[in-house]
Amino acid sequence: MPQFLASFWWVFVLIFIVFSGLVTVNQGTIAVITLFGKYQRILRPGLNFKIPLLEQVYKTVSIQNRSVELEFQAVTVDQANVYFKSMLLYSVINQDEESIKNVAFKFISDKDLMQALIRTVEGSIRAFVATKKQAEILTLRKEIIDFVKEQIDHSLESWGYHLQDLQINDITFDKAILDSMSRVVASNNLKAAAENEGQALLITKTKSAEAEGNAIKISAEAEKIAAQLRGQGVALFREEVAKGMSQAAEQMKQANLDTNVILFSMWTEAIKNFAEIGKGNVIFLDGSAEGMDKTMKQIMGMVKLKDE
Repeated sequence: MPQFLASFWWVFVLIFIVFSGLVTVNQGTIAVITLFGKYQRILRPGLNFKIPLLEQVYKTVSIQNRSVELEFQAVTVDQANVYFKSMLLYSVINQDEESIKNVAFKFISDKDLMQALIRTVEGSIRAFVATKKQAEILTLRKEIIDFVKEQIDHSLESWGYHLQDLQINDITFDKAILDSMSRVVASNNLKAAAENEGQALLITKTKSAEAEGNAIKISAEAEKIAAQLRGQGVALFREEVAKGMSQAAEQMKQANLDTNVILFSMWTEAIKNFAEIGKGNVIFLDGSAEGMDKTMKQIMGMVKLKDE
């Protein structure tokens, strides 16, 4: 056995060299190979072969998505402190050889990359916030994200990375500012409620006035029609009375009777009606013979005056 090993030692050396040249690259990563410290090539996922002892795996680059949480402070143009909590999602821009080289050699370590990335994003957001007032910040989430992407995409591309997403999860202010904002919102709500109540009261009053006006108009119209009808009734009554009296007078003339009987009959009929349908009203009449004679003469005088 020792003689065999002495004779075929080179076989074992060859086997060792061959196996030392085999490299397994995991899925989701790309291996960067250097020769004597200089970039040589990349190895993709799977089983690969490198020149034993000469080629070295310099770095394994992950092509998977990576995320980092950021917490920082910015100051608005009106000197209000704004506190941000955000999540940054980034990845290698693509699997091209040039992009992988940039990722592998632009930074000494991932820690340096992370520090540069965080400071770049924070600086872009601070620059944007410094041009806005604190009252505007809460409504500008999308504008902030678009501004940051536009500002840092070029830098990240030169590093071999791409910013996939930036989510601003929380925006807060100092307690004093939050309290003042709450008071402003509360006062605006009270103002809106008062305006709504005023509008409702105005509508109620307007509708009530319109209804009252319509009722008065309808009542006046009804009174007008009633007055017209009463006038027509009185006129018709008078017309019928005149016709009846004319016919009665004509008949009494033909019978050679005194027409004053008609006047006396109308006078007594009127007294009868007063007694039947009167509602407590008092009418003073002179029932003596002289009084009746005086009344008859007055009626006859009115009739003669009408005939003249």
